Amino acid sequence: MQVKNPQRDLPIGISIALTICCILYMLVAAVIVGLVPYYELNSDTPISSAFSSYGMQWAVYIITTGAVTALFASLLGSILPQPRVFMAMARDGLLPHFFSDIHKGTQIPLKSTIVTGVFAATLAFFMDVSQLAGMVSVGTLLAFTTVAVSVLIIRYVPPDEVPVLSSLLTSVDPLLRHSGGDIGEDGAISHVDPSSYCENSHLHDKSEALIGHPLIIKEVTKDEENEKARRKLASWTIALLCIGILIVTSAASADWCPRILRLTLCGMGGILLLCSIIVLACIKQDDNRHSFGHSGGFACPFVPFLPAACILINTYLLIDLGVGTWLRVSVWMLIGVLVYLFYGRSHSSLLHAIYVPSAYADEIHRSQAIHLA
Repeated sequence: MQVKNPQRDLPIGISIALTICCILYMLVAAVIVGLVPYYELNSDTPISSAFSSYGMQWAVYIITTGAVTALFASLLGSILPQPRVFMAMARDGLLPHFFSDIHKGTQIPLKSTIVTGVFAATLAFFMDVSQLAGMVSVGTLLAFTTVAVSVLIIRYVPPDEVPVLSSLLTSVDPLLRHSGGDIGEDGAISHVDPSSYCENSHLHDKSEALIGHPLIIKEVTKDEENEKARRKLASWTIALLCIGILIVTSAASADWCPRILRLTLCGMGGILLLCSIIVLACIKQDDNRHSFGHSGGFACPFVPFLPAACILINTYLLIDLGVGTWLRVSVWMLIGVLVYLFYGRSHSSLLHAIYVPSAYADEIHRSQAIHLA
């Protein structure tokens, strides 16, 4: 909403910002280590203590003031996106509509912002900073890991069908009639079983091809079988890749385990991980990955190597966070599951959605955009 071309500009902006921050962090670290040996630095205030050791108290005050100011900016940057997430979830029916109310004067989700701020302040008042940092780290790493796994799934085994809201009835109507769906006089949709739709259309196409060109049907069937085998192989390979990463990271973090057993598990997991990456690199990616969702914009490079490295690093960091952090996070995850089971599941906007082939999804959204324009 704040950029002209978000699919192109946002990845570029994020990459440039992260690169600049990374360079600045490395330069500051090089300066501090040049002033004081790393083993003599104060872990709580490394920069200010480095200048204090040289008697530069004026620099200590400036650095402390800047650190406090940056902390406020970082906290605001972390808290402000959460009301927008709640607003999007409420619009999808996963949370009560209270969180999606927009204030008429400020045009922001004011109620959701107040609730989020009060809740975050309460947690910060009663919990230790290290505990909060661990929980935030778990949430961030889980999100990054989920995205990396999703990239592999979308590239190799994207869904054959995607949900379309019933509000897009005008655009979906021709597709429904083509697939055998019935729209009554009152506008009610009689849902068609996707499996029966695919089977009936497949048999219809087979009969037409058999009548016109009796030799083509064998080639089409063989291609479908090869595609089905490819998707099955890719699915199992992605699962084995995740299992291999879990074995490697768990064995590497298990200090209590005997060394021989750790090395054995690391070797087994490493072989499984390496074989999975090689198989994924040799398998052809799905042709429908470009039609899944909205095409265009940024695409993850170096697949499957970059997602596999992301999953490996994030999983190792997740396992190394400790049991206490995982227990606290498990409580929050249980609360989220309960909210979904008792509210979100029955109020979701996808509850009455229509599932259409993914190849038609872009056409439906495009026709709806033209209709609204």
